[in-house]
Amino acid sequence: MSEIITPALVSLDEPLGTDKRAVIDALAARVAQTGRASDAAALAADAWKREQTDETGLPGGIAIPHAKSPAVREATLAFARLKPGVDFGAGDGPADLVFLIAAPDTAAEEHLAVLSRLARAFMREDFTAGLRAATTPDDVVALVQAAVSDAPPAAAAVPAVPAASTDLVVDGRPARIVAVTACATGIAHTFMAADALTAAGQQAGVDLVVEPQGSSGYKPLPQSVIDDADAVIFAVDVDVRDQQRFAGKPVVRVPVKKGIEQPAALIDEAVASVGNPLAPRVSGNADTAAAARAEGGGAGVGSAIKRSLLTGVSYMIPFVAGGGLLIALGFLLGGYTIAFDADKILGASTLWNLGDTSLIVYLGAVLFKIGALSFGFLVPALAGYIAYGLADRPGIAPGFVAGAVASFMGAGFLGGIVGGLLAGLAAWWLNSLDVPRWLRGLMPVVIIPLLGSIFASGLMLLVLGGPIAWLTQALNTWLSSLTGAGVIILGIILGLMMCFDLGGPVNKVAYAFATGNLAAGIAGDERYLQIMAAVMAAGMVPPLAMALASTVIDRKLFTEPERENGKAAWLLGAAFISEGAIPFAAADIFRVIPAMMLGGAVTGALSMAFAVTSKAPHGGLFVFFAIDNFWLWLVAIAAGTVVAAFAVVALKRFAHRRPVDEVSSGAEGVPSALANA
Repeated sequence: MSEIITPALVSLDEPLGTDKRAVIDALAARVAQTGRASDAAALAADAWKREQTDETGLPGGIAIPHAKSPAVREATLAFARLKPGVDFGAGDGPADLVFLIAAPDTAAEEHLAVLSRLARAFMREDFTAGLRAATTPDDVVALVQAAVSDAPPAAAAVPAVPAASTDLVVDGRPARIVAVTACATGIAHTFMAADALTAAGQQAGVDLVVEPQGSSGYKPLPQSVIDDADAVIFAVDVDVRDQQRFAGKPVVRVPVKKGIEQPAALIDEAVASVGNPLAPRVSGNADTAAAARAEGGGAGVGSAIKRSLLTGVSYMIPFVAGGGLLIALGFLLGGYTIAFDADKILGASTLWNLGDTSLIVYLGAVLFKIGALSFGFLVPALAGYIAYGLADRPGIAPGFVAGAVASFMGAGFLGGIVGGLLAGLAAWWLNSLDVPRWLRGLMPVVIIPLLGSIFASGLMLLVLGGPIAWLTQALNTWLSSLTGAGVIILGIILGLMMCFDLGGPVNKVAYAFATGNLAAGIAGDERYLQIMAAVMAAGMVPPLAMALASTVIDRKLFTEPERENGKAAWLLGAAFISEGAIPFAAADIFRVIPAMMLGGAVTGALSMAFAVTSKAPHGGLFVFFAIDNFWLWLVAIAAGTVVAAFAVVALKRFAHRRPVDEVSSGAEGVPSALANA
């Protein structure tokens, strides 16, 4: 690997301009002059785009404009010591030490690792003092080369940061916090925030462990460390990878730059959130976290496929929920015949020339059509984001195309799942190939979408689509044939699935089954509308039941935070947000979950027996206008809620936990959340 910085890339006390754009332009020009970038203007534009997203000035007179750019030929640093300094947005004034970090958009892992070590060096006072004292460009090069060497910095070099509160204890011991840091490029801020939080944690006397998620990859924290943590800090500008590992933990979310500038304040806030029942929490539930534990943090093909399926369903839901509610509003305004008349109305009328159509019916047609078009993305979005879960961004295009093919062939959401998996695996394999340097830039934007689409969609069209479409049709025929006890049994199964893991894989399978066929229900098959009503009703039971049990039936069985959560759970349950029961299940999984499943089974059976239908996929009581037999639907929900609430109270009274010491003596290695239940 060539030197990352040379004397020609160093500027000491030279005038480069009076504003940050001029400084960035000048440093980008130096990179191009040394042959390390093909286009100075393109590199400067990419760095400026990053600067406009989030200013790169840092406390202590430092600025680190940076970019991953196709114009960069090799990872490079350009340095300028400015007199006077230039404002890069830091709160304490202008920056006199400016590093332009330029990385190729297909940077090799070894280059990114070097750049991350440099980012850590910015937090060391001896490093910045050496840069200010340097008399020649060679001095700067020597300092940087020492900083990016494989040798770790001395412990004494950890920067001094303001101490956090001295009262950072939980249950009489130092607080345990885990943190994730990540920035858009994954080069500089990611690692600087990690070091700042680590140093602040040491000074505050808390047990704090950080997982930097950089461009060169990341090493997941041991799941046992996450399980034992009291709270989580996400100092990130991008999505946290494998976020389900932290499910249910109190969380503080801030931009990554705050992790650098205010680490002590973030630690204070994280510890304060531990005892606050209203504090934000990482989405997910006890079963999601348990699955992450069982998978050892998510290694292996099987766990990757499972995560990708959950990712696909999660990203699909907004299309379904938004589109379904729009369709329901279209029915409210235009009547149920709008499903068959919308295209004709919109083709013959406009807002300014309604003709024989009333304004209300016209608006109903507009809403229905928007919702129907949104629903059209259901299978492509499912497949596209399953592929994304496996292969990241290169998988999106092949996945969407495979999903569109599945829709075209009538393979439904089952075809979307298969197509998404094929596309994701193909994109992942193609992305793992060791290709020539000149081809790397084309891989994610041309080669992978082309070959991945040919492979996945070709298999769907030529081989798999027909059998999957036949299986889908067979399932539809079986559902249409159900009568009497068969309908009730289906309702029981759906109710059990909806309450088994409160938003986890089993819950999502039931919900995806209902929403994936909702379009068929709207087209005239009321059996699917009954399934949708049963699924939504059963999903409302857990939060409503825990609210009833903790605020009405027997408050003494619940802690004060649980009673506070119970108050909020009334509204969450009414809106079909099953996650409102997660705090209760996380604390007492083996007594809460069975009771919730019992109530969900009762509600699912009654909803199906009453032949309640729902044309909306989400919204709970607030989409009453889209639910036929609404009062019978309420009866089903109330019955399941009462059954689940009294069941959980009975279990808490009479099904006592085993003593901790008894469990510990024979359950070595069993996760504590399960062993103590």
